[in-house]
Amino acid sequence: MKSRGNHHTLKIFTGNAHPALAEEICKELRVPMGKAQVGRFPDGEVRLQVLENVRGADVFVIQPTCRPVNDNLVELLIMLDALSRASAARITAVMPYFAYARQDRKDRPRVPISSKLVADLLTSAGADRVLALELHAGQIQGFFDIPVDHLYATPVTVGYFRRLRLKNLVVVSPDTGGVERARGFAKRMNVPLAIIDKRREDAQTVEVFNVIGDVRNKTCLLVDDMIDTAGTLAQGAQALKEKGANKVYACCTHGVFADQAINKICDAPLEQVVATNSIPLSPEAQQCGRIKVLSVAKLLADAIRSIHDETSVSKLFI
Repeated sequence: MKSRGNHHTLKIFTGNAHPALAEEICKELRVPMGKAQVGRFPDGEVRLQVLENVRGADVFVIQPTCRPVNDNLVELLIMLDALSRASAARITAVMPYFAYARQDRKDRPRVPISSKLVADLLTSAGADRVLALELHAGQIQGFFDIPVDHLYATPVTVGYFRRLRLKNLVVVSPDTGGVERARGFAKRMNVPLAIIDKRREDAQTVEVFNVIGDVRNKTCLLVDDMIDTAGTLAQGAQALKEKGANKVYACCTHGVFADQAINKICDAPLEQVVATNSIPLSPEAQQCGRIKVLSVAKLLADAIRSIHDETSVSKLFI
């Protein structure tokens, strides 16, 4: 582990994954964006050069590993390597979205634990610590041999729904695996909790079986960490309406919105789907009138400032 960074210059860098979020974080921190050239060789390989001195600096690299996942991951790894070889005092990989988090265990024969591999790659590339937002599984922190600060977007999303003042609200977990997350959300909102008991036939097919809890004549809020293809979301919303729910909202941290997700959202009985800007939205998602985007720039900026100043990050966990 290299020297701590509180007495060193704070520098922020980013790749091509989500420069708008990085710029917003820099604005919150009132520091300029670090200068780096991140391009491609003619054959598609990443070509990178850090264009300013980072020797002895406390450096943060902001790069969600969203689509194109492998390109953005390799960009991050190469930038970490470049900064390490340029003698930065400490390097923190800031990952608003951590790819391969869903492959966190061997649940079937002959499958990889890809999230462990990514953790090893980040460490080998030169990261001294990681700042992550809403990991798909909290135990992924244990895959790292370096410090991990794990943030949740709850302060942002709870604040938004409090301001909406929805009547007869009940928070709903879209499956049994997300009960802990939904329960924490419901506790902060001081509202009841319901659970959708679903059975997944395969990776793309979900069959909803039952709704546990009273949702009749209620406003339901489906809470999840990410929305990928929106199959679970659409079927969950339909099941809630069939059980007598008046309105159905949904919120997530990571709006992946892959495949036909936007069409499913438009066809589902949903009032609004709230996501954060941890991932840049596709043009289709931006044009969807049902999707509301909340910024996590201040949350991440506050965490970066706390890490740099060597103060507690736990105050950001409500």
